[in-house]
Amino acid sequence: MDSDDEFDEVDADDEDEEGHLEPEVTIEISGLSLFTHVGVTAAEREVGQRLLLDLRLELSDVDATVTDRIEDTVDYGQVCDTANLVAQQRSYKTLERLCAAIADRLIDAYAARMVWVKAAKPEPPLAFAVSEVSVELWREAE
Repeated sequence: MDSDDEFDEVDADDEDEEGHLEPEVTIEISGLSLFTHVGVTAAEREVGQRLLLDLRLELSDVDATVTDRIEDTVDYGQVCDTANLVAQQRSYKTLERLCAAIADRLIDAYAARMVWVKAAKPEPPLAFAVSEVSVELWREAE
């Protein structure tokens, strides 16, 4: 297949009722620093630690591509607030569960088609020197 042919193909799911392509937008937030209580050990959950989150939301039908209005897209600050709220509402033993909880909340709150969450512990309590440990999770809307 010629590389130009890739752009000629249109998925029917990407069209609205009138046959126009729906705008797709990816919103990314990198390096969101939160203090939360995540860890396998009780001490780790009690003391807490800093986490770094990277978030990616795949959106369709974003009117701001035409209107240039904040009301017609996702507010980045609200996404950060939502992720922080999920991280603070309870303590989690695993980064996997925290990532899943954040992804589920972001999909529900912002009608995202897909959400990617990466949570990293920059100072993990390990006996080995590592720069960070992290978990990545992808979740698609049902």
